[in-house]
Amino acid sequence: MKILYEDKNVAVIVKPPEILSQFSEKEENAVSILKEKTGSEIFVISRLDRNVGGVMVFAKNQKTAADLTRQMQSGEFKKEYIAAVYGCPEEDKGEFHDLLFKDSRKNKSFVVKKERKGVKKASLEYEVIEKRDEISIVKIHLHTGRTHQIRVQFSSRKMPLVGDGKYGAKDNVKNMGLFCREISFKNIATKETMTFSAEPENVYPWNENSR
Repeated sequence: MKILYEDKNVAVIVKPPEILSQFSEKEENAVSILKEKTGSEIFVISRLDRNVGGVMVFAKNQKTAADLTRQMQSGEFKKEYIAAVYGCPEEDKGEFHDLLFKDSRKNKSFVVKKERKGVKKASLEYEVIEKRDEISIVKIHLHTGRTHQIRVQFSSRKMPLVGDGKYGAKDNVKNMGLFCREISFKNIATKETMTFSAEPENVYPWNENSR
């Protein structure tokens, strides 16, 4: 697990797939690794799914955690993902707007047609950056942060992510086609915008020749 940046308030990392974002006594996780490396308390701001890698920020004190959480709620905190999806959107650029319901027992989200208790609005914008025979590479910015949002919104349009059997991919690909490539937020001390980025490993589906 690589640390991209660290100061007295935050630690920015690149989380590999298969490492948990949150603390666990039984499994390898980013919180425990960071505590050992930095000697600080670590506060989770947002999560990446277990099988999703990418750039993440953790707070090192409660004041910073509260400020970053506020930035996420206000939209000041920005994230850019790339996804490898089967098929291709009808338009090279666009937005998806849906109603999502999370089934906690199944740990799975579903697109639904009507608002009811537990249903939340979800929206994102995307841009196709590469087209291949079977899959497309898509750049994504989230307007909302719902559970499995990217995965379920693309799957509901018959474009499941590569390696995402939970949401309809029928393949044996180990690496899920989703990566948080860039995050931006304001430094709690200077108020300047800080941007951190990374690229996924050079393996399939990001490198089509390494399958």
